[in-house]
Amino acid sequence: MGEIMQIRARGIRTTVAALAAVAGVAAVAVPAAAATTPASATPRFLEPAELPPHPTSPWYAGPVTAGQPDPLPVCVGEALPSIATHRSYGTEFDTNAQQITVVERTAQRAKDFAALLRKDIAGCAKKLMEQDPDLTATQKSYGRLNVEEGAHVYGLHTASAWGSSDIGLFSVGRDGRTVTVVLWGQMGNFQHAQVGDFKATTVMAVNKLY
Repeated sequence: MGEIMQIRARGIRTTVAALAAVAGVAAVAVPAAAATTPASATPRFLEPAELPPHPTSPWYAGPVTAGQPDPLPVCVGEALPSIATHRSYGTEFDTNAQQITVVERTAQRAKDFAALLRKDIAGCAKKLMEQDPDLTATQKSYGRLNVEEGAHVYGLHTASAWGSSDIGLFSVGRDGRTVTVVLWGQMGNFQHAQVGDFKATTVMAVNKLY
């Protein structure tokens, strides 16, 4: 899964944003002018205002970019094909997000791909701890959302032996032959997870798919 899977002190904050391979590096905020998704982009991606609200900062978005994110995001990165398209988001503080979308050739292939992503997320905490003995990882399933062909939401908390604590939320949704993954992360634990807001973001993300 690349350097990102080494997941050191700031694991989720860095890996969910997929903006840096070195632990502890926050997301790079982009100017507001770069936050507009091209009108011709298909499928559409989330706009900054559709992400879980930050109490003290607006969200900023990078451009919609063809290909896999670099570095690959934690839990789902190994499964992403080269035909993926992604967009990264950040705030002025240590809260980051990313959306990754894959358009498959058929609805069945998309269904199988979504199932593979859910399987990878389900085994992610165990895999991370096997890769890093200094890391404790715990995950939760927040259930299925009834939107289009469905979406599933998960949480992942990581804590390092030297005191870091990071919380991440993941969702996998599908509409026909299109699958989208949304990731959100910040410092904290499950009490800091904006689950309700993230579910609303996921519904908007899936509703934007074609």
